[in-house]
Amino acid sequence: MIRQDISRVDAKRRTALHHSKKQFAAPAYKDLEYKHRLNFYIIPPTADITLEQFEQWAIDRLRVLAELEACSFRNKTPAETAAHMKPLLDKYLPLSASTSGSSAVQVERQKDHYSHFILRLAFAGTEDLRRRFSRAEAMLFRIRFQADDARERSAFVDSLSLDWETVGEEEKRGLSEELRASGGGYPKRIEDESYFKVDWEKVPELIEGRKVLLRAGKAYVPGREQLSMVVAEFTQLLDKALELTSRALPRLDEDDRLTPILAHLSQNFTTPDVAYSTNAPLTGADISSRNVDVLSASFPLCMQHLHRSLRRDSHLKHYGRLQYTLFLKGIGLNLEECLIFWRQGFNKITDDTFNKEYRYNVRHAYGDVGGDSNRRGSGYSPFSCQRILTEHPPGPGEAHGCPYRHFSVENLTNLLTAVGVRDSDVLRGVKEDKEKMKYHMACNRVFEYAHKQELKRVKEDGTWGASQLETIVHPNEYFKRSYLLRNLGKKTESSGDGDGDVKMEG
Repeated sequence: MIRQDISRVDAKRRTALHHSKKQFAAPAYKDLEYKHRLNFYIIPPTADITLEQFEQWAIDRLRVLAELEACSFRNKTPAETAAHMKPLLDKYLPLSASTSGSSAVQVERQKDHYSHFILRLAFAGTEDLRRRFSRAEAMLFRIRFQADDARERSAFVDSLSLDWETVGEEEKRGLSEELRASGGGYPKRIEDESYFKVDWEKVPELIEGRKVLLRAGKAYVPGREQLSMVVAEFTQLLDKALELTSRALPRLDEDDRLTPILAHLSQNFTTPDVAYSTNAPLTGADISSRNVDVLSASFPLCMQHLHRSLRRDSHLKHYGRLQYTLFLKGIGLNLEECLIFWRQGFNKITDDTFNKEYRYNVRHAYGDVGGDSNRRGSGYSPFSCQRILTEHPPGPGEAHGCPYRHFSVENLTNLLTAVGVRDSDVLRGVKEDKEKMKYHMACNRVFEYAHKQELKRVKEDGTWGASQLETIVHPNEYFKRSYLLRNLGKKTESSGDGDGDVKMEG
């Protein structure tokens, strides 16, 4: 077969490739060699990966970014954030140093590269998502930059060819007093510090902290503040890239298999939608119908509200029953005990009415009846926070949903007060979280208040790992952690019927 050299074909005679077909053209490059642990994500990836990798890599990075955002909302210091994130990064998004000798270096860096661009595509649609994604990615980059080997970090910065002008010795001497003043009297000898000149817009963080000298539109940045300069460059490039991606989204002809994944990822940036496994029940816990009142002290607010409404009205409407039944199933209440619980709860109706109108629904939730072969035998999974927040908002007379989202501030405050949350700072924080639509942060704030002493203890003695201290995004995980914390060093108590009055004071 004769192969024609394309470089010899006259440019005017070359067939122009229509823009809609460019995505199917052979890429100019495939596998990339990742020379550095750090990445500015300038070159998009083009090598083939599986659909499973596409989704899982993005989900793993989303877990990291969501937890970084949670650290920010909790006002953790940079050092506290780095310490908190280290085990999570090692688990979900590890990045070994080039000098580590690990055989997984290139694979880890490929996952990091792809997952960034997948989420960039998922979160470019709205200004709010772009801003949050950029902020979280900058936090992640900062942590990695500080943790990087000094030699590798220097090589990475040199590879960027950033538009920084080194300040000469003569200019440094001429501005020595001003430079020292901007550094709070440091350095004593101006010759001991290197300085760079950059446009002042590139280092807003340093300007806000009054750490640089401003002169003729330029910021004189000491070498010790290199981190802020690099992060500022990273953020500026990412913001521009996100804006370009946003403009391109309407013209993209994505694979139909990818569109729902990208939509799912963007929706779940509020709180990752996670499944909850019921395979590991709490050892020694009395999970029975007679003990639900006592156990409700460890329920999240959404389930406490359902429990209190059931005890008050002896009834719950359909979605309330479904949400609560699946939660009880998730904490380990078996089908027989759940039927007893609901029959006792609906104490104003006859056995015949209960059996005709409500018994089947409970059995169906557990997978005991119903024609869906996929759910037969296991039933439906307990609702995550994401599902509760986004599906079937409650109407008049309904008690399901998320109180942090669906209640007014006044009603939310009244409910929190009724279950024992009376600290004015906590209530004020919850109100601010609600106004910012950070509902899961409000829930975690209340959890931390209710268990402040126990959390302090497990942190100090190291008995809980990082995964047990992550932001809670599932009602059943809330119960599990609350129960374990409340029973630290205690034998599980099997109690009779309680009065359902929940006390949350830590």
